[in-house]
Amino acid sequence: MAMASEEKYRLSFTGASLMLPEMAALAHAVLTQKKQAIDKTAIIKGEKAKTIDVQFRELRLRVELLTTKQLEILALGDTASQKQIALLGICKAYSFIREFVVEVIREKAQAFDYQLTEGEYSAFSRRKSADHPELENITDNTAKKIKQVTLKILEQTGLVDNIRSKKISPQLIERNVIRAVAEDSAEWLKVFLISDRDIASANSIA
Repeated sequence: MAMASEEKYRLSFTGASLMLPEMAALAHAVLTQKKQAIDKTAIIKGEKAKTIDVQFRELRLRVELLTTKQLEILALGDTASQKQIALLGICKAYSFIREFVVEVIREKAQAFDYQLTEGEYSAFSRRKSADHPELENITDNTAKKIKQVTLKILEQTGLVDNIRSKKISPQLIERNVIRAVAEDSAEWLKVFLISDRDIASANSIA
């Protein structure tokens, strides 16, 4: 699957952060219920109806972009593997996050620079604004929310240790995750900060 950017950034991820338990539950429902309608209130509990609608829409968007093998890991795998597949779904759904991960975080990790800074996020956002006017046409509060949720997702998936210190965490990827991603497209392994050389090797695993 190609990793081309959508013409316009989908910024609706601000409506739902990682939500790993709910995302895993939805993946399980997709695998087991097949064409049956999924009860969104069984996936997302304890929220107002409008919030459930927004969060379910975003989680469904992410999950529907995953392959069957990826869904199986998200539904049944260990927590670390679930986080990695959840990150994959997010990067497939939102190229703003995927590009930040690949172009900024991965590049820094390849250079053994594990400190993400506020300035690097700001520089990335400004650079992308040149090709994505939708980033120029948002309020300061929306821009703040986009940054906040982006960093929160990075923390929740384990790409950074936490929002405050923003230390990049090298990823340990299980063989079954590598295979499930490489069979889709080895290019997606970049979101796990994997080097080009290791990605080339991963093609032999798929």
